[in-house]
Amino acid sequence: MKKSKWSLLLTLVLVLSMFLAACSGGDKKETSDKKGGDEGTKTDKPAEPQVLNILDGEEIPSMDSSQATDSVSFEVMNNVMEGLYRLDKDNKPTPGVAEKHDLSEDGTVYTFHLNPNAKWSDGSKVTANDFVYAWRKALHPDTLSEYAYIMGPVKNANAIQTDGDPLFGKVEELGVKAVDESTLEVTLEAPAPYFLGLTGFATFYPQKEEFVKQQGDKYALEANTLLYNGPFVLNEWKHNEGWQYKKNDNYWDKDSVKLDEINVKIVKDVATSVNLYETGQTDITGLSMEYVDQYKDHEDLYTRGEATVFFLRLNQKSEALKNANIRKAIDMAYDKQSMVDVLLNNGSTPAYYLVPGEFTPGPDGEDFRKTNGNFGGYDLEKAKELWAAGLKEIGKESVELELLNYDSDGAKKMGEFFKNQLEKNLPGIKVSIKAQPFKQKLELESKGEYDFSYAGWGPDYQDPMTFLDMFVTDGAHNQMAYSNPEYDKLIEGAKKETDQEKRWEMMLEAEKVLFEDQAISPLYQRGVTGLQKPYVKDLAHHLFGADVSYKWAYIEGKQ
Repeated sequence: MKKSKWSLLLTLVLVLSMFLAACSGGDKKETSDKKGGDEGTKTDKPAEPQVLNILDGEEIPSMDSSQATDSVSFEVMNNVMEGLYRLDKDNKPTPGVAEKHDLSEDGTVYTFHLNPNAKWSDGSKVTANDFVYAWRKALHPDTLSEYAYIMGPVKNANAIQTDGDPLFGKVEELGVKAVDESTLEVTLEAPAPYFLGLTGFATFYPQKEEFVKQQGDKYALEANTLLYNGPFVLNEWKHNEGWQYKKNDNYWDKDSVKLDEINVKIVKDVATSVNLYETGQTDITGLSMEYVDQYKDHEDLYTRGEATVFFLRLNQKSEALKNANIRKAIDMAYDKQSMVDVLLNNGSTPAYYLVPGEFTPGPDGEDFRKTNGNFGGYDLEKAKELWAAGLKEIGKESVELELLNYDSDGAKKMGEFFKNQLEKNLPGIKVSIKAQPFKQKLELESKGEYDFSYAGWGPDYQDPMTFLDMFVTDGAHNQMAYSNPEYDKLIEGAKKETDQEKRWEMMLEAEKVLFEDQAISPLYQRGVTGLQKPYVKDLAHHLFGADVSYKWAYIEGKQ
């Protein structure tokens, strides 16, 4: 979601002091720290030029759907690719490559009937085999995706990616079968009510085997080494400068696509993005704290809440952060409320949890967040006590830690906030900051080469599991050496449990275990504030998966 995930909406211009943005985040997917957005109504046939100009704060890390891990990549792919289903403007699954589907009585076998008009951008037909090939590729040991775990609901997916399991590497045992060219059968381990929405996530997109092998190592590295089957194609991709979408004339539902062209420019500072907005060179921009105040009465101002959560990853490869008291002291030693009020001022709210609020209700209809409540809080006296105890336990009087950070202006301000708060409130700690471009930051996190990092995660599908299974032992997105057998058992059990009430209780308990261990230090649930021209209509923002869809957007009333 959203997987850096976290995670980028259209303008992705640092809404977090430039840091609100992205994802997506993903890796959604960690999400990026940039963001932008929109609102709108609908008309029939716009007569004026259908060209949208937007901003993004980051380069696209990957366009290989089986390898991408972040919100920037997922957003781009969502608009140039398509899975069996995709999310509509109301965040409901709507037909994509699949025209319809049948579901077995026990809820474990989906039979997807593909649209005969679904084509690749080279004019060839999208077939059931294209899905079989792509899904197996994501799980094969030689091309194993960091996101392979998201395929867990599919029969044998977990066994195939588990070294030591009898099915390890045997991708032909995956519960996906091309019945014929236009019929795909998918068998699940257990009923998964969210699975239909999950088929719109990038890891489940199809790939044309012949083309992929023809491109070899060059596949998906440039605009012309990729095939598209979505509403748009990438017409240009100027690395580290921007990219351009063009309407895909081979798209089966091209009559619903009104925009002819979308131009994306990479901009990393808020002042520049606001100037571009004021001079009409971009149609949308995110705002950092100082600009929110400046434009608070502007008619183009928008504010929107999200299900993306930012947090500090506390890497237990670090001798100091291996200590629970030190982790808990760090979480209590900075004021989250003043952080969102002073540094963000964009609708973000303090987070004392992992699973966001107003995201998904349980079997009893009550929101997960309301049921589990908050964990921890700002408590300087307790923080100092825990800090002293932790130092004593590791036999040190001082600790030096490096914070891995994004390289946006807003993120740098956030990094200075952490540094100042921790050094002021925890005697003996010294914090240095390593700011990195989004792609490089993701690589360092994947390798575990950091002490603690400023990270964000946007949901990939509408279920608490999209946040919780990140932190199982050796999980692809754990990335911080956290391990608790009780936590692993709860997550594994919840993934297999068919009784929805019992499954929900397991997930609630798992989140409690995570915070008993203080595996992470949550920061805030993101809000987005920015400016959008009134002539931009019908952008579709999503609570999970990719941040935004341009399929239904259009321009109307531009002077």
